Amino acid sequence: MQTATPVQRKVPRPRADALRNRERIVTAAQEMFVEHGAGVPLDEIARRAGVGNATLYRNFPDRDALVREVVCTVMDRTSEAAERALAEGDAFAALERFAHSAADERISALCPMVSSTFDQHHPDLEAARTRVEHLVEEVMTRAKSAGQLRPDVGVGDLLIGVAQISRPPAGTDCLVADRFVHRHLQLFLDGLRAPAHTVLPGTAITLEELRQC
Repeated sequence: MQTATPVQRKVPRPRADALRNRERIVTAAQEMFVEHGAGVPLDEIARRAGVGNATLYRNFPDRDALVREVVCTVMDRTSEAAERALAEGDAFAALERFAHSAADERISALCPMVSSTFDQHHPDLEAARTRVEHLVEEVMTRAKSAGQLRPDVGVGDLLIGVAQISRPPAGTDCLVADRFVHRHLQLFLDGLRAPAHTVLPGTAITLEELRQC
């Protein structure tokens, strides 16, 4: 007697409109987190996204889930920027392209949420963070190997510099400062070029030290 083969049920694919709603929620949340901080009312996020509260909670059952999705999405886009930068022929141009793309993501406002609002060791967050860290290391190693990046800087130096320059942080209304971000970031990047004309105080900031900040 033959044993019946179990029927494999197909997992239904999300509808296109459901995916669009989720993307609108994440985009609106990122904008409002940058403008007002992670404590912005969720109904305000739903209103900006053009969806009902029920749709927001159907996608994200609590604030932590939404914040985590926003941070992971930003990290994923930053990783994609690093991958595109690595396609550049010039190693330092790749570093510059990555840094300007990362500044556009306003990581200065979003990074503090990682340590203040939810589990830092959530597998989705760990995977996104590991990917972006490895790619940034690759961008910087390539520039150092080409003799274009000063050897006494670490990944943490670059990421902290981008974060500081891309301020104002969440909770301020000085968004007019955006017009200066890329100008000042380029000044910072020019200071990373080799050969170095000064000796930096202290030591290069590592990824391990950056995670403890």
